[in-house]
Amino acid sequence: MDIDVRNSLGNVHETIDTTKSRKGLRKILPYLGPAYLVSVGYMDPGNWATDLQGGAQFGYKLIWVLLMSNLMALLLQSLSARLGIVTRKDLAQANREAYPRFTNFCLYVLAEFAIAACDLAEVLGMALGIQLLTGLPLVYGVAITVLDTFLLFYLQKKGMRAMESFIIALVLIIGLSFIIEIFLAKPDIKGIATGFIPTALNSQALYIAVGIIGATVMPHNLYLHSALVQTRKIRKNQHGIKKAIKYNLIDSTIALNAAFFVNAGILILAAAVFFYHGESSVARIEDAHRLLKPMLGTLAPILFAVALIASGQSSTVTGTLAGQVVMEGYLHLRINPWLRRLITRLLAIIPAVIVISVYGESQVDSLLILSQVLLSLQLGYAVIPLIHFVSNKQTMGQFAIRLHTKIIAWFVAAILVFLNVRMVINEMTGVYINEGHLFLKILISIAALFFAWLFIIMTIFPFYSKRKQKQTESIHGEIPQLTNLTIEPFKKIAVALDFKILDEKLIAHALKQGNSKATYILLHIVETVSASFSGASTDDIETRKDKERLEKLALQITQMGYKVQTQLGYQDRVNEIVRIVKTAEADMLVMGAHHHRGIKDVIYGETVNQVRHKLNIPVLIVN
Repeated sequence: MDIDVRNSLGNVHETIDTTKSRKGLRKILPYLGPAYLVSVGYMDPGNWATDLQGGAQFGYKLIWVLLMSNLMALLLQSLSARLGIVTRKDLAQANREAYPRFTNFCLYVLAEFAIAACDLAEVLGMALGIQLLTGLPLVYGVAITVLDTFLLFYLQKKGMRAMESFIIALVLIIGLSFIIEIFLAKPDIKGIATGFIPTALNSQALYIAVGIIGATVMPHNLYLHSALVQTRKIRKNQHGIKKAIKYNLIDSTIALNAAFFVNAGILILAAAVFFYHGESSVARIEDAHRLLKPMLGTLAPILFAVALIASGQSSTVTGTLAGQVVMEGYLHLRINPWLRRLITRLLAIIPAVIVISVYGESQVDSLLILSQVLLSLQLGYAVIPLIHFVSNKQTMGQFAIRLHTKIIAWFVAAILVFLNVRMVINEMTGVYINEGHLFLKILISIAALFFAWLFIIMTIFPFYSKRKQKQTESIHGEIPQLTNLTIEPFKKIAVALDFKILDEKLIAHALKQGNSKATYILLHIVETVSASFSGASTDDIETRKDKERLEKLALQITQMGYKVQTQLGYQDRVNEIVRIVKTAEADMLVMGAHHHRGIKDVIYGETVNQVRHKLNIPVLIVN
C-alpha cells in the first residue's frame, strides 16, 4: 500500500496511543472520540430548521427520511474512517493525488462553500439561541459568535481529548434538553411508529426532505472523519488496521445514532406540539420557542434555547477542523487555526448581517434552510470520490470494500444525486416559467452545465484514466540531498537582553556559538514613557541605569577575553531590535523566549515571532 508521508491535522496527528495493552472495555476507549466530533455536525442549528419545519408541516411523516439519512451517514462516515485508517490520507489529500489540477480546484471551492454554509447555520443558530435566552437583538448575537474563535484556540492548545470531552458535554446538554421536552410533550407513540414507513413526497415535502438529508449527511464531515481517525496511533500491520476499523465503526454507530435521536426528537417535538395542535404554519425557530411556553410550560423554552446555543457552539469546532483539513489537503497551505477560524466565521457573519439588516429577522429561518440545501447539493462531489478510493484495491489492499458494500454505497450515492437533481429541476422550472429574469435564467443554465460537467469528470475519471499514479507528494517538497553542510563562522553575534535571570544563559549560548573570534553586541530596549517621545535623547533615571547595567555586563565579558559592544534601543521593541541588528551587520541573533501564549500574546506582543520574520539571519531562541 502507498502510504503518504504527510500528516493530516499534523499538530494532533497520532497523539492518542491505541497500541498499549488494555483489557476489557478499556480496549475500545482510546478509539472513541472522532465520531462524536463528526456527529455534532448532524445536530447543528441547520438541522433544527429543517426538522422543525418537517415536523410542524408534515407531522411524523418525515421520520423515515431522518432514518434513511442517518443510515446513509453511518455508511459514508464508516467509509471515510476506513480511508483515513488504511491509507493515512484524508479525503482532500486523496483527491489531490487522483484528479487533475482544475478538477481539484473546483472540488476545493465546493468544499469551502459547504463549510461556509455550515458555519452560516451555526452563526444564525447561536445568535437565535442567545436572543431567545437573553432578548438581545439578533445582530448583536451574530457579532458575539465571533468570540468562540478564542474558545476553539484554547481547546486546540489543550489537545484532542479536551476537545472531544467538550463536544461530548455539549451533546449531552442537547440530548437531555430534548428528552425532557419530549417527556413534557407526550407524543403519540403509534403516530411515531407510522412515521418510519416511507411515503411519497410532494414538491414542498421534497424540498424539506433534501434539506434534512443535507443537514444530516454533510460533505465536510467526510473530509473531517478521514483526518480525525489519524489522531489515533495504531499498529500499521493487518491486525492493527482491522482492529481500528472495527472500533471506529462502533464509535460511529454510537455517535451517529445519538445524533439521529436528537434530530428525531426535534421533529417529534414539532409534530406533537405544533402539527397536531393546528399550528402547522410554524416555520421559524423563534415561533417554535414562543409557542412552547403556553403549551409545555416555562421550562421548555429555556431548555430549547440552551440546547440551540450548545448545538451551534459544538458545531463550530468541527467546521474549523474540516476547513483546516480541506485547505491543507487540496492546497498544501497551512495557516494558524485561529486565523482560519476567524476568516471562516467572518465569511458566515457577513451574509447573516446583510440578510438581517436588509430583509429583517423573519428571513433567518429561510436562510438556515437554504444553507442546508446548499450542503446537500454538494454531497455528490464528496461521496463519489470517497467510494472510488475505498474501492481501489491498489491503495486499500485487502481492506478495499467488498462488492455488496460497494453496491450499497453506489446506490446511496445515486439516491442523493437523484434527489438533488429532482429538487434543482423543480426550482429551475419555477424560474424558467416566470417571464423576465433573462439574466438569471442564463446564469442558472451556465451554472447547471458547469456542475454537470464537473460531476461527469469526477465520476468517470477514475474509471478511464490511464495516467500513471502520481508519485506521493510531500507538503514540504522532495527530500534534499545533503551535500553542503558547512557554514561560515559567526563574526558578529547580537544578544537581546531583558535584564532578567535568563540573561546569563543567553550570553552563555552566544559565547558558545562564536567563541573568542566573534564580536558580541549586547543590546537592550528601553520602554519608558519618555523613550517613546525622546528616543535616543532620553536621559531619565531608568535609561541611565539600563546603560550602566549593560556596560557592567560588557566589562565582565571583556575581561574573559571576548570583544563586546553595547547598544540601547528605545520604545519599539521589535523594530529597534531589528534596526540594531541590521545596523551592526550582525550575522546571528540570540533572544530569550517570553514564556506566554494565547491571549498574553495579544496583550504583551509576540516579539520573537515578529523579529525573526523581519531578519534573514539565524535567530537562536533560548528558553
